[in-house]
Amino acid sequence: MEQGSSLRDRLIDAGVDLVMTDGAASLGLREIARRAGVSHGAPRRYFPTHHALLSAIARRGFADLTARFVAAADGEAAPRGQLRALARVYVGYALECRGMFELMFRHDVLDSEQHSADPPRLRESTLPLFEHVVALVTRHRSDDPGLRGEAGPPPEVAAAALWANLHGLAQLWAWGSLPLALGAPPPGDAPGGDRLDALVAAALDAHLGPVGS
Repeated sequence: MEQGSSLRDRLIDAGVDLVMTDGAASLGLREIARRAGVSHGAPRRYFPTHHALLSAIARRGFADLTARFVAAADGEAAPRGQLRALARVYVGYALECRGMFELMFRHDVLDSEQHSADPPRLRESTLPLFEHVVALVTRHRSDDPGLRGEAGPPPEVAAAALWANLHGLAQLWAWGSLPLALGAPPPGDAPGGDRLDALVAAALDAHLGPVGS
């Protein structure tokens, strides 16, 4: 049992290393098996489908992202400050771990109930993160006198729009589209931290209201 568990972890470890270095498109079963030092048929003993192995690899990504959120969290900070910290971590993770980030949000992997060897479905890993953002948006509205009673979308809609904004921001920056539009250095040539921080701040303003509103 322990040996099987160890081999299973080796396969996931190999997949994590592969996606981090070569991207999500590199995650073939044969290559993962080769990296793990086992026969190409070995993954099938622990993962009934390719998607089941991809889900297990992506679950490692969600665990890493969650750990980074926890490390960046300041429970004493105002909700907006906590949202800003989470937003910066999210965008930073997307740019640092591009292959894993792509895998984590692939629809076929997130919605692979029939393939999963480890219920619940991978998409359930996103729900606690999203619910935390919704809770922070709700607290932000109730704590800010200027926002109380103000008409606006429900907190879950505002949180979803903020998430989509940050996700798109990260993707467009990684692809080089935003740096090109803004006249910033291409990704990889310079960190572009000030521009990214300004974009994150603008996203927060758009969905939470300007600071001091």
